[in-house]
Amino acid sequence: MRAVIQRVKRASVSAHGEVLGEIGAGLCVLVGVTNDDDADRAKTVARKIAQLKLLRAEDGTDDEKNRLSAEEAQAPVLVVSQFTLYADVRKGRKPSWSKAARGDVAEPLYQEVVRELREEYGLEVATGEFGADMDVELVNDGPLTILIEVPAR
Repeated sequence: MRAVIQRVKRASVSAHGEVLGEIGAGLCVLVGVTNDDDADRAKTVARKIAQLKLLRAEDGTDDEKNRLSAEEAQAPVLVVSQFTLYADVRKGRKPSWSKAARGDVAEPLYQEVVRELREEYGLEVATGEFGADMDVELVNDGPLTILIEVPAR
């Protein structure tokens, strides 16, 4: 499982001409699921999203020693499914999506990440629509962008 975590001043996701989810200052997270992912990996990704110290300190400074996690700051998180995180571009000019899990496999694991963030970490979580063609708008803060990957064991 992969996640791109971005610290944002604000972010929103729309589909079908309608805003589906939006947040103020917090984290915007793109989540990609691969074929051998499982619920344990989803829980690990959720823990990383909630507990990595990526947010500015309460006084607004960006000193690494004083950064807060989303859990500590009770910051909102926008979570968007993103199968293209598993693009394979090693051959030719067209990406292959063979490493991305099918929707029927990926959606429950994506939902597990969202559930964990809400229920285990008490975070406000906004989402898009799984599998939809979406528009994601955001204002990066920093920018601070982290790629995490929880590989197969």
